[in-house]
Amino acid sequence: MSDIKLQNTQEALDLFLERVISKSKDNLSKRGVNASGDLSKSLKSKVKVSKNSFEAVVLAEDYAKFIDRGVKGVKSGSSLSGFAYKSKGGKNGLKGMPPPSAFDKWNVRRGRAARDEKGRFLSRKQLNFKTAVGVFMYGIKPTKFLTDPIEEEFNKLPRELVEAYGLDIEKFIEFLLKE
Repeated sequence: MSDIKLQNTQEALDLFLERVISKSKDNLSKRGVNASGDLSKSLKSKVKVSKNSFEAVVLAEDYAKFIDRGVKGVKSGSSLSGFAYKSKGGKNGLKGMPPPSAFDKWNVRRGRAARDEKGRFLSRKQLNFKTAVGVFMYGIKPTKFLTDPIEEEFNKLPRELVEAYGLDIEKFIEFLLKE
């Protein structure tokens, strides 16, 4: 007996992930989270279907989970997965904060230009430091850019998957009857 491919099941899962990724990219745009576009470009899917099981995975940049689920700051904020910044001491309790250089391109793309108490513009280095301190203290708000589409599409998936798997089983039985 040769290998039977579960083509309909594969197609149903591919369609599921295609819709999840499309909606996730839309959410990133709508919520203004994707400054460089790198995060939406990194969203890919991978489906593996075998006779006994299947696997559907969304691949993305490492930081996607923090943008999606949020990170609690030292002073306030929330995270849906328990991610949190913790002060490790240091000068002014800032040891453990994200590196200010990580916010340089983000600040430039956003066109941010903060001022000091005298009304003077801050240098880029000062602005990056101020942004890093703000994120460290108050965290990153959860966007659920990926979680919401997965939950929404997952509610549709069982019906579609059962139908697709049923079609594959019918083809499998026809194949067995021919042999």
